[in-house]
Amino acid sequence: MSLRLTARGLSLGHPGHPVLDGVDLDVGPGEVLAVVGSSGGGKSTLLRALAGLLRPSGGELLADGEPLRGPAADRALVFQDDGLLPWRSVRRNVELPLAVRRVPRAERREPVAEWIGRVGLEGLERRLPRELSGGQRQRVQLARALVGSPRAVLMDEPFGALDAQTRAAMQQLLLTVWQRQRCTVVFVTHDVDEALLLGDRIAVLGGGTLAAVHDVPRPRDPGSRADPAVRRLREAVLAAL
Repeated sequence: MSLRLTARGLSLGHPGHPVLDGVDLDVGPGEVLAVVGSSGGGKSTLLRALAGLLRPSGGELLADGEPLRGPAADRALVFQDDGLLPWRSVRRNVELPLAVRRVPRAERREPVAEWIGRVGLEGLERRLPRELSGGQRQRVQLARALVGSPRAVLMDEPFGALDAQTRAAMQQLLLTVWQRQRCTVVFVTHDVDEALLLGDRIAVLGGGTLAAVHDVPRPRDPGSRADPAVRRLREAVLAAL
């Protein structure tokens, strides 16, 4: 079951000097919320708060209606820097969340193998991170994030360092995985076109608060950028930035 994440009057940062102030936001179960904003506008700060790594300085943050009090296995983080452990193979990096939770080794094999297959890394299980391309490393990170069946995945510009072709492939992979898992996704990006492709809604951060939230026309398709409704939304988001 996916997770509902709710902010009510949320302030983040030092008292008197908030990075974000008075944010009201509801991320529905199974929704993909894309978060955009200028550099330093609080996107990553919001994501870390949702992960339980940063305490609010005001307001409240809820997970399924209960106060969010810290990190938990039901929320997984995915960063632009893949953070793979260089001495661990692909398989051992993917199984890391299960090992931390002390899942017996025999019980790890099936979900680890399944996720390595889902992200298209069969045959590379024994390779070390230095032997992988940037796109392959991000696939490992995605599998590692999802192997523990989180109810929400929080992604901080995970494809920002990839070349255009690899980035497009990773976007499609994420959508394919999400359609099977239907977990809640909060996806931070600088790229408005990426937000339009991936998000059910787009939250625009600006001026230290939530400037706007827009519904995104469907279906998800890179070709929909020519659609007049999508073009108007793109212009509105860019104007808000």
